[in-house]
Amino acid sequence: MALARNSGAGREAVVLLSGGLDSMVTAALAREAGYKLNALTIDYNQRHRRELESAREIAQLLGANRHVVLPLDLRQFGGSALTDNIEVPKSGLGNSIPVTYVPARNLVFLSLTLAWAEAITAQDIFIGVNALDYSGYPDCRPEFIEAFAHVAELATKSGVEGDQFRIHAPLQHMSKREIVMEAKRLGLPTEMSWSCYDPGPSGQACGRCDSCRLRKAGFAEAGQEDKTVYAPLRHE
Repeated sequence: MALARNSGAGREAVVLLSGGLDSMVTAALAREAGYKLNALTIDYNQRHRRELESAREIAQLLGANRHVVLPLDLRQFGGSALTDNIEVPKSGLGNSIPVTYVPARNLVFLSLTLAWAEAITAQDIFIGVNALDYSGYPDCRPEFIEAFAHVAELATKSGVEGDQFRIHAPLQHMSKREIVMEAKRLGLPTEMSWSCYDPGPSGQACGRCDSCRLRKAGFAEAGQEDKTVYAPLRHE
């Protein structure tokens, strides 16, 4: 869904801001469209907690009215390499849903985003999901976003009273290369974002997990410098 400049015209919006490149570009597009940003970051006790720092920096950079970092310890559930004692795969992208999938994560996160949006009477919600360059996660598909928009109407007082929520996923059909180029057009310091699922003790990105591989490929295909500091690659 394309966003026209100033189409938000000063309206309040809640943006799900993870601290990754996609959420950074999504938030910047919302700001460019004229929305007043309210950023929501979920601290779900994820392995890659470094992204929380990035989210704070990005929210400040983009002038968010408010940035809520909401604690939600999904390690109590586990079931993912990001929230459990499961090794993050480093062998490359596969054809099945990877173990880095966090059970129902976007469903849970969007529900919390919706709750805050209703509380502040905002009707616009932004999420940086992507269906083309994703790692096989079912909750990044357009069908899920469309279904959630319908749920938002059924599950809220605002929806029942006729105030329709708009779920914006402006990167839905972009490749990672196109997202990198959009970041360049917006003048974003992409090094502020964080993608790695499994940073090392030194704080460097691993360079080998699915998310690092997608990021590096996107920058390479766009002909842009990726200023992320990656750990030296070991010989496999």
